[in-house]
Amino acid sequence: MKIRIYYIIISGLLIFFASCKKDNYGAPGSTLKGRIVYNGDPINVQYDQVNFELWQPGFGKLAPINVTISQDGSYSALLFDGNYKLVFSDGQGPFMWKKNAQGNPDTLAVTVKGDQTLDLEVTPYYMVRNTSFSASAGKVSASCKLEKIITDINAKNIERVTLYINKTQFVSGSDYISLTDLDGSAITDLNSISLIADIPAITPTQNYVFARVGVKISGVEDMLFSDVVKVQL
Repeated sequence: MKIRIYYIIISGLLIFFASCKKDNYGAPGSTLKGRIVYNGDPINVQYDQVNFELWQPGFGKLAPINVTISQDGSYSALLFDGNYKLVFSDGQGPFMWKKNAQGNPDTLAVTVKGDQTLDLEVTPYYMVRNTSFSASAGKVSASCKLEKIITDINAKNIERVTLYINKTQFVSGSDYISLTDLDGSAITDLNSISLIADIPAITPTQNYVFARVGVKISGVEDMLFSDVVKVQL
């Protein structure tokens, strides 16, 4: 009887240590970073709204790692070395990601081995070009050009263009102290768009604001943005 109990205890300990060995992976130590780009130009988006998925088949439970895109189009992920599949799900971002033969979002094979930089090429519906900002008499003025990139059957209209102003460098539909909208139907020339927004009272007082132009595309949830610019008052 004692021998039987002894073997039961030994078997239990072996299972316990095997389980610990399986679960106690070391911390990830490699950084994959880059930008979302079109012909080398970054795609600016709203902070914490656009992401892509990284899948690593055969590594524990199969579940995606969601990587969030910063407002300047950059990303960074701390990962284990290994082989991954990268994909943007349908509806992510103000752009189109490549499709496979079945019409589904295609996957990009990525091998991580140490720190590396990988820019991801996408096709935006529009690009914001030649943006200019200035401040005068309690107002911020902005001008820009919108370049229509997708012109085939997948082309989409502009719902509105918005000038956002904020106290900090985070500027978007969720982070602003003032804004002004221009309806898409009121745009007569994509090469010449102008907007003016009032500067509200700021407490504590500061002699600058941050601004950028956002573009809402019809039927697309995520907005496209210009760079964030510091505007002296």
